[in-house]
Amino acid sequence: MPGPDSITIAQFSRLIGLPDAPIIIDVRDDEDYASDPRSVPTAIRRDYRTVAEWAPDFAGKTAIVTCQRGLKLSQGVAAWLRQAGIPAESLEGGHEAWVAGGGLLRNDAALPARKADGRTVWVTRARPKIDRIACPWLIRRFIDRDAVFLYVAQSEVLNVAERFNATPFDIDGVFWSHRGEMCSFDVMLQEFGLDAAPLKRLATIVRGADTDRLDLSPQSAGLLAASLGFSRMYRDDLQQLDATMALYDAFYRWCRDAVAESHNWPNAGPRDA
Repeated sequence: MPGPDSITIAQFSRLIGLPDAPIIIDVRDDEDYASDPRSVPTAIRRDYRTVAEWAPDFAGKTAIVTCQRGLKLSQGVAAWLRQAGIPAESLEGGHEAWVAGGGLLRNDAALPARKADGRTVWVTRARPKIDRIACPWLIRRFIDRDAVFLYVAQSEVLNVAERFNATPFDIDGVFWSHRGEMCSFDVMLQEFGLDAAPLKRLATIVRGADTDRLDLSPQSAGLLAASLGFSRMYRDDLQQLDATMALYDAFYRWCRDAVAESHNWPNAGPRDA
């Protein structure tokens, strides 16, 4: 049985990737982290010894705290956050239990350098359609929930990347871009080690829509149509991104929970007497 202020692995796994997921705080010590430098998706590392200093950063939010085994470090930090008025739970069994249960993990070695405020910054071409929305969705839901995205003229992407210490993506000749038949979304899944069936299913939909291979998935045509519609509804790329996040949330939940479900009208039922 989980403790009164802890969350089970099964309960926790249902929150990963959702727009209203709690902040995930990894307080493993340096030795434990070095033994496995992977993290739960979107987790941010904090030093348990300085919790009194950084706790106010999470005011108004909810948090789940994880350490190596779900014992003194995560339980102590969660308790400190609660006394500071921040709803917080510790992950039962911690990192070891998450790994043993086959939980999704982010390859932290692939993370770009973070800015002083802890956020990653990415830059790509303006007027996004598929990949340049799908990748930011993936980053904010599974990699860095506070990531910054800059949309600029195609000719200036690399210059902006250099001047603003941003990571370029989905343009020719950069690391985070198409490779062979893989689109940028596929590449991010691979490099970050996000090996989960729902994300792979979504990647096929994105790839079909982004590379004009609508035969890859029946849903690709729908994603393409919706994406082109959104691109014409918004002149501001960031407004378009904000609006379209819900579209990808819906596709992800379908990929995770509803693939086997069908719908018809009228509903089959007893015939009128």
